[in-house]
Amino acid sequence: MSDPRMRFVVLLSGGMDSCVAAAMARRKGSIACLHCSYGQRSAGRERRAFEAVAETLGASERRIVDMTHLGSMGGSALTDQTIAVPAADPSRREIPATYVPFRNAQFLAAAIAWAEVLGATRVVYGAVEEDSSGYPDCRESFVRAFNQLIEVGTRAGSVLKVDAPLLHRSKAEIVRLGAEMGAPFHLTWSCYKDEEVACGKCDSCALRRRGFREAGIADPLPYRDS
Repeated sequence: MSDPRMRFVVLLSGGMDSCVAAAMARRKGSIACLHCSYGQRSAGRERRAFEAVAETLGASERRIVDMTHLGSMGGSALTDQTIAVPAADPSRREIPATYVPFRNAQFLAAAIAWAEVLGATRVVYGAVEEDSSGYPDCRESFVRAFNQLIEVGTRAGSVLKVDAPLLHRSKAEIVRLGAEMGAPFHLTWSCYKDEEVACGKCDSCALRRRGFREAGIADPLPYRDS
């Protein structure tokens, strides 16, 4: 049963992982959804997905934070048009070109600030460590370190924490969980590269497609190569 006294701030990109994390939080209490626009290639499409998912899940409040300074710094294929978005490579071991340096720390800092204002006790984000692209800010060690920072950087007596409920789940497990909860996958957007039809080739598309395939559930998102 949802407890209206429990309030969560959810970092909602509009992708499938953050959608499922938001649905999980909504089952426990009320959610306020925060979206960060950072100059990414698919910013407009992600924003539409954010608005649609937040509305469908009954978010009590919504905020969009301008973090385009990340895009102006470059250094990532998601924000720098001169760097090609690489095709998915399951054998890759190095951090991919789509990594945006220290991005999630800045997103979480904004979410924590808003959570303090709202009196929320948890900030939720859809980080996935074991079945992701290898980003360092999607690891358990990062979450632990950030929670230590919250302890020393917020009001005395604060009980705020970051929660990453999908951290050790596979994409297939996330799809099954979302399906069980009725998460609106049809409203989400995962493609790093395009805004009209998902490319189907980037890491995010490939991980999503594999997740739905292994879960035995049809992906409602069409792809350019299908």
